[in-house]
Order: sequence, then C-alpha cells, then structure tokens
Amino acid sequence: MKPDDIVINPGPVVLFGSGETSPSGRKIFDRVFRKLPPQPKIALLETPAGFELNSAQVIGRVAEFIQHRLQNYQPQITIVPARKRGSAFSPDDPDLIAPLFDADMIFMGPGSPSYAVRQLQGSLAWYALLANHRLGAAVVFASAATVAASLYAIPVYEIYKVGEDPHWKGGLDFFGTYGLPLVFVPHWNNNDGGEELDTSRCFMGKPRFAELIEMIPSDLTILGIDEKTALMIEPESCTCRVIGQDGVTLIHTGPAHRNAAVSGSLDGSGLDEVAHRRNSHVHQYLDSQLFSLQRIGKFQQPMGGADIPEEIWSRAVEARRMRQSEAPSDHQEAVPDEVLELLEERQIARVRKDWHESDRLRDQMAALGWQVQDTPQGPKLLRM
Repeated sequence: MKPDDIVINPGPVVLFGSGETSPSGRKIFDRVFRKLPPQPKIALLETPAGFELNSAQVIGRVAEFIQHRLQNYQPQITIVPARKRGSAFSPDDPDLIAPLFDADMIFMGPGSPSYAVRQLQGSLAWYALLANHRLGAAVVFASAATVAASLYAIPVYEIYKVGEDPHWKGGLDFFGTYGLPLVFVPHWNNNDGGEELDTSRCFMGKPRFAELIEMIPSDLTILGIDEKTALMIEPESCTCRVIGQDGVTLIHTGPAHRNAAVSGSLDGSGLDEVAHRRNSHVHQYLDSQLFSLQRIGKFQQPMGGADIPEEIWSRAVEARRMRQSEAPSDHQEAVPDEVLELLEERQIARVRKDWHESDRLRDQMAALGWQVQDTPQGPKLLRM
C-alpha cells in the first residue's frame, strides 16, 4: 500500500475538562476503547509534564488507572517520555517516539500548556500524532493538553500562578488542518477557590476571562468543558457528544440555530453579554447530548499528509498497513454500561467490606450474562 493509496479516516478525539482518572473518566475511556481493536495499543505522551521532576509519576498514574480500570480490554500501554527538546528524552528522537506510530490511541494530559506547545510545535512527536490520528487512531487530550490543542492557548500558570497580565499564546492548533479554528477551555466550572476566589474558566475567573475573550478573533469557536466531563468528537460521523457529570459551553458565530442552553443556565454568567459584543451566541449541551460537528464550524477532511514531513507520513502509513494486516477478524464484545456501573458499585462495596452487597451485585451481573473474576490485578469481566 503506497502512501497515496491510504484512506484518510480520522479517529475520535476526546477532550477532558478534568477527571481523566476519576470514575467518570473510566466511563469516558470505555466509550473510546469500544471503538478500538482488541488488546489495543495505548501510547501515553509525557511531554506536557516534562518540566516536572516527577513527570514519570504524573503520567504513570494515568497508566495505572487505564491498566486497572479498563483491564477487560487488555490494553498494551507504553509511556513515551518525550520530555524536552535537546535532551536525552527529546520529542524529535525518532526511536523514542516510535510507539506513537503503532498506537490505536494516543493520550496526552497533565502539565503546562505553554511548555507542551513549546516542546511539541513542529516536533517529530507532534507530526507522528497528527499522522496516526488522520489514519484512524483515537486521540485523548486532558488538562494541559486540552488547552495546548487550541488555536490560541491560555497560559494558565503564567497568569494564575505568576501574575502576568491576561494574554494568549499560540497553541498547537490540532483542528486547524480540519478547517476548525477552536479554543478549548477545560475546568470551565471549576470552584476550587470556593466563595472567596472565582477559579472558573480554567482558573481565570469570569471577569478575567471576559477580558481575555476580547483579545482573540471573533470568528473562532470557544468550547468550555466542565469538570469531570468530556467532549467526544467523531469525524467519521461528524458528531459531537458530551459525556460526564456536567456539560459543554459553545460560544461561536455560526448559524443562530435553536439554543441548546437549559433555561436560565446563563443567568449571571456574563456569557450572553460577551457573546453579543463578539457578534456571536452561546449554546450549552449536557451529558449524553449529541450535536453536529458542523455546529462547531465547517469541518473538512485533510488531503493526505501534505502538511506532514514525508518520512513521518510514510512511517505512519506503513504502521497502519501492518496493523490492518495483523488485526483479527472479530472484535471483542463491548461490556454494557449497566454492567460496568454494577462492577464499580461492587468494588466500592468490597472496599467497605460489605460482602453481602458485593455478592448481590455479582449475581446481578451474572443475570445479565457477565461473570466477575477477581485477580491480583483487579476484577475482570468474562462473558458467560
């Protein structure tokens, strides 16, 4: 299969507002894993946390979560320690980034948005991620990576921690190649500051965010993603789905279609006023709501790998060809959400040492056709 013959079929993209290692995060990952091949290869890109002395532990916690909470899918996890350019762990090291080409899903998460952009912009690692996603791999961004994936990225640490004046930095612009100028704001409804300090809008606070939003072009789309919530974008079906505890806020200049906001939900937010000044409007979507990708912007499929270095694109195409030739004919049966919720409840009961409740939940899963097998690594579900 030559590079020119490969089918461009971008995989799903998940953007977490927060909570990637929470119970709600498990449900979100589960929805992604159902779309992956059996025993999927998962690459965890360490870059956003590469400046931290414990960056290996930061990404390691994500690896442990996936290994334990999604063990029924038997994921094969590899950490890609592409921490810093010009070091022994450079995102430009062809050998170091090799797992990105073989991955069925690439995850990038906690750290600093500014650092992630500085280290990945134009790097071999970033081009490999773009190429593999374009050929079908799923991509999951969380925390700092969600911010960094934007056209314009909020320098969170610089403003919130260091006290710099509100400003934006150029982001990695992940969706630029799809014709979508997007800005992502995770931690949209954060309330860590309590009553004393407004930490919403990714710790910027409403007044400061209103100032920030005036600094960027009005023809782009802003997506605010609530805590323990994710937006799943599926290019194949041109749909977006909200998954998690809360919702997603959309500010854009697209068609004035029927507002999806819950009545009164914008009261006191200041968003209507901000949108009016930008000649745009606001929509809000809650958990499980589905909407068209065209509501975000005019999505377009990229043309091959013309914007990716030839050696990276060819390597990605060859890796995809190999995976397709090795793939088994049948996919594993997905575990229903109802069974996964029962399994989670059983784990909580076992922690409380409520053995009667644990047994009841086990029997309930058995009635649905699933057997629980307790192992040293945690519970596994087997189809009966």
